[in-house]
Formats: sequence, C-alpha cells, structure tokens
Amino acid sequence: MKAVGYQQPGAIDRADALIDIEIARPVPTGRDLLVEVQAIAVNPVDTKVRRSAAPPEGEYKVLGYDAVGIVRETGPDATLFRPGDAVWYAGAIDRAGSNAEFQLVDERLVGRKPASLSPADAAALPLTGITAWELLFDRLQVPLAGEGRPGTLLIVGAAGGVGSILIQLARQRTGLTVVGTASRPESRAWALALGAHHVIDHRQPFAAQIAALGVPPVDYAISLTHTDQHFAQLVDALAPQGKLALIDDPEPIDVRLMKRKSLSLHWELMFTRPLFHTDDMDAQHRLLNAIADLVDQGAIRSTVQAKLGPICAANLRKAHALLESGTAVGKIVLEGFA
Repeated sequence: MKAVGYQQPGAIDRADALIDIEIARPVPTGRDLLVEVQAIAVNPVDTKVRRSAAPPEGEYKVLGYDAVGIVRETGPDATLFRPGDAVWYAGAIDRAGSNAEFQLVDERLVGRKPASLSPADAAALPLTGITAWELLFDRLQVPLAGEGRPGTLLIVGAAGGVGSILIQLARQRTGLTVVGTASRPESRAWALALGAHHVIDHRQPFAAQIAALGVPPVDYAISLTHTDQHFAQLVDALAPQGKLALIDDPEPIDVRLMKRKSLSLHWELMFTRPLFHTDDMDAQHRLLNAIADLVDQGAIRSTVQAKLGPICAANLRKAHALLESGTAVGKIVLEGFA
C-alpha cells in the first residue's frame, strides 16, 4: 500500500524528511479495525514526532493522528463496527499512523463519522475534538450549561486547531463566558466567528484586558501554546481556587506562584488512554460519537482552513512547514492518495 514516512528524524527542509513509500498492508487482530483512509488532518504533534522520533533500524515511521475512512476488515474481538462503516478517529501515537492507504486502529478509539460532513471536512475534528472534550470535561470538570456559578473560560491560542473546537464545545455544552486570545486580525476574526464572546491580545497583559470586559471570574484557563511565556499572567488572571490546564511542552514554570490562590494545574494528552490502555479507553469512542451528533445537529462546524490536495510526501511537507511557521489558523487537511 502507499504511505508517507521517514527513516531519520530531522528538519522539514531535508529531502528525506517525508518521502513516498510502499509498505505491507496490515492485518487486524483483537479489537482492531482495518480502515481504508480517505482523508487526514495534520497536527503539531506530527511535526514534533518527525523532528525527534526515529523508527527501528531499516524501518519507516508513518505519522498521522487524524483520519476519516471506511472500515474494510475487523479483528476477531471487534464488536462496535462492521465493514463498510464510515468512521473517524485520532488513534494511538505508538502505532503506525494515518498517512497510509490502510491503518489499524483499536475500535475503542473510533467513532462514527458525521453524516453531514465530507471526509475532508470531518478529518479536521477528531484529535482536536478529543483534546478539547477531555480538557473541559475530564481534566477541568467544567459543569454543563445550567449547572454551577457563572464563570469565564480563558483560552490562550484560541484560533489554532484545538482552540477552534474548544470555543465551540464550551459555547454549546457549558454556560461559561468564553474569552480567547489572538494577536492577528485574521486569528481574532476566526475565534469570534466560532463563538468566542471576547478576544484579547496575548501580547498585552491579560488581567487588565479581562477586567475591562466586565466578565464573570476566570474560574478556568486553558493554555494551548507558549505556556511558559504566559504563566505568570495566567496565574494573575485566574480567580482564587481556579483551574489551569495545558497541552504544550513549556519550558520550566514555577508552580509555586499558584499556591496563594490555591490554583490547580491539569495536563491533557489525548494519547494517554491508548498509550496505557486505561480501563476507560472506550471513552474516546463515546465522545467522538457525541461530537458527531453535535456536528450533525449543526451545533459544531468543521475547523478546516486549508486543503492541500492529495496525501503525498510533497503535500505533507507543505503542511508540516505551515504548522511550524506558527501562522496556521484552524486545521490543515489532505484527501485521497496521489
């Protein structure tokens, strides 16, 4: 089958950073599904792994942690899907990824594809949707709409991939006032179009801008990028006994700053459940189905901002370079194989 991979980690401008390859089609066992990949999205995690992780000697590493496709075969223990089902998922970081014509994925990490979206538009949502859902409801345990006191959610980096779905989920399922941060006109406009109540500039002090808005206390903050640069301001902006969640890999931060307000710190990595085969691994199956329902109800929209053509090494190199430039808004998707 066709795939895109690499043998040596490194910079994206290397000729062999990502190359077109032919590898064996995998065979499902256990609770695996064999999915024929129709469309994929590219995420910052792809670039991080490409720069740092080497495959075993003589083998290729295939990236890709967002996919939409059709189930073609199932393992002997699979019960949730049948051949012919249209599905979406992010998968597991320790297995071969979706930059291939066929991929194995544990059915507990898979949901039904939204019927109302094309494969390309749907491919933008699984990884970021899982991350956003787990941030809000598993890590921060934000009350649903109509429960708890009025509060504010501050999202740093609101116009990126995770922020784009996080804004929508927070508006649809919670009663929080959503304040995003953005520094460029286009990213500010994108965050507002997705439903943010307010957008502030993360190049300026947070607390003063938030105070000027007259919003409820910032009980929750989610930092999606450059947490070390914004950490002191996040602590300042949060209300006493507030909660801070993050997903990036910051330089060291001084958590002692959180003590006076009794703030709590929460990490989110959507690969934790599949990496450790946790007892609740099937939570991702359920939440992906719930997000699909919201999409088909018209409550959640796709966050695609760039479609770069078919899945091939040249187009994936473009996607990685765009993500590494730090200027991407929304999600980047590719569809079909060249």
